[in-house]
Amino acid sequence: METLITLLAAALLIALGTRLIHRLNAQHDARIAAHHFSDPYPSLSRPPGHENPRPPERTVHRRPTWP
Repeated sequence: METLITLLAAALLIALGTRLIHRLNAQHDARIAAHHFSDPYPSLSRPPGHENPRPPERTVHRRPTWP
């Protein structure tokens, strides 16, 4: 009889843990769906054609790759 009660208690705890994990995953999925990852920061957005400035390439210090 004690074994049966122990097995039922273990099954109940497993079922409750499974339900808790399911609810946490659903909450996490809702939080991810509400967040827009692709929106740029307003301070980082630039008009079209204005990329990051790059320093000019120096050809003087390059070593030849072909003999």
